[in-house]
Amino acid sequence: MSLNLVDTFSEFKNMKNIDRPTMVRVLEDVFRTLIKKKFGSDENFDVIVNTNGDIELWRVREIVADGEVTDEQAQVSISEAYAIDEDYETGEECYEQLFLADFGRRSVMAARQTLISRIMELEKDEVHKRYSERVGDIVIGEVHQILKREILILDDATGNELVLPRNEMIRADFLRKGDMIKGVIKEVEMRNNNPVVVVSRTHPDFLAKLMEQEVPEIEDGLITIKKIVRIPGERAKVAVESYDDRIDPVGACVGMKGSRIHGIVRELKNENIDIVNYTSNINLFIQRALTPAKVTSIDLDEETMRAAVSLDSDQVSLAIGKGGTNIKLASKLTGYEIDVFRNQDVNEIDDVDLDEFIDEIEPWIIDALKGIGCDSAKSVLDLSKEELLRRTDLEEETIDEVRRVLESEFDEDK
Repeated sequence: MSLNLVDTFSEFKNMKNIDRPTMVRVLEDVFRTLIKKKFGSDENFDVIVNTNGDIELWRVREIVADGEVTDEQAQVSISEAYAIDEDYETGEECYEQLFLADFGRRSVMAARQTLISRIMELEKDEVHKRYSERVGDIVIGEVHQILKREILILDDATGNELVLPRNEMIRADFLRKGDMIKGVIKEVEMRNNNPVVVVSRTHPDFLAKLMEQEVPEIEDGLITIKKIVRIPGERAKVAVESYDDRIDPVGACVGMKGSRIHGIVRELKNENIDIVNYTSNINLFIQRALTPAKVTSIDLDEETMRAAVSLDSDQVSLAIGKGGTNIKLASKLTGYEIDVFRNQDVNEIDDVDLDEFIDEIEPWIIDALKGIGCDSAKSVLDLSKEELLRRTDLEEETIDEVRRVLESEFDEDK
C-alpha cells in the first residue's frame, strides 16, 4: 500500500512538468488529510518528503510522567515513550514514526484516489498556463485523429493533444493520420473543466509567424509587420515597414528570386501573398494595396471612409481580382471601402453602363459581370463567350442572351 501511493506520486513527479515545491505541497496536503481523519488533528505531526519521493510521517508529543497526560494529542506518558525508545526522559519530545499500514487499507486507497485527482487538476492547470503563454506561437504536431468537425493533433514537443477545428483549416488542407502539420496557437479555452488548445491555419498570426521564421529582419525587429489580411488559401496582403532606410522591407520579405516567400506560399497551399510598403499617406497606401493594378487617381471621403479609385480599362479586372478578392483585401488592409471606376477614353464615350440594362438583364447577372471587372456594355462584349464562361458562373444560354441584349443596344445606335 505504501508503494502504491508513493509510486503514484513518483510517476507524476517524473512525467509531468510540475515544479517540486508544488509537488511537495500536494503530497503533504494528502497525507495531512489522512492524518486528520484518523487522529482528528494534524497539529503535532510532521510530513517529510525526501528528494527521491519517499515520504516519512512522524508524530511529535511531549513526554510527561505516568498519570499526568491531559492532552493525548500533544502529550505521551513516559511508559509509552519507553516502548518507542528506552533513552527518552520526561520533558523531551517523543518522535514516533507512522506507517501507511497504521491507517488501514480503505483510508490509504481513498488518499491514493485523492492524490490522483489532485495530480490531474494540477496537470490541467499547467497545460492551460503553458499554452496560454504561447498564444500566437507556431506549433508542429502529428495528426492523431480525424473527426467530423475537428482534427486532433499531438504536439511534437510536449505530446499534449491540440485541436484544429475544420473552420480553422485552409480549404486545400487534406490531412491523413500520421501527417505532420503546422499551425498557430489561437486560444486556450475550457470545455467541461478541461483545457482545450485551439490551433489555427487561417489566422493572420499564422502568416505573421511564418514570415518571422523565414525573414531574419522581422525577427530582429528591423522590419515590422503593420497589418495582415487574408482570404485563407486564396490571397493575402501584408503591409510591412522598415525602421532602417538601408533595408527594402518588401525585397527582404520576398528574398532573392522569391526564395523566402516561396516556402510560405507552399505551406499555405499556394496562397497568393502581396507584400506592400506601409505608409501613413492613405492615398499612396490605397494605391499600393490595390497592387498589381495601376491607379490613375483617388478621391477620398474621410467621413464615410470611402475611396473612389479611377483606373484605365485594362486595370479594372486586376484591381478587383478573381471573385473580388483583391479589392476586398485592399479595403480591409487600408480600412477604406474602395469603389472602382473606369477611365473612359475617346473610344469609350459611347459606352453604356450595365446598370442601364436593369430592365432587360437580371440584377444578379449584372453583379456577376461586375465581379470580374465588367461594368459597361463594351467591357462585356470585348471578352469572348469562352472567357465569360470561364470567369463567371453563368450558364452558356445566359451569356448568349446578355451578349444579344448588349449588341442590340449598339445596333440600334447605328
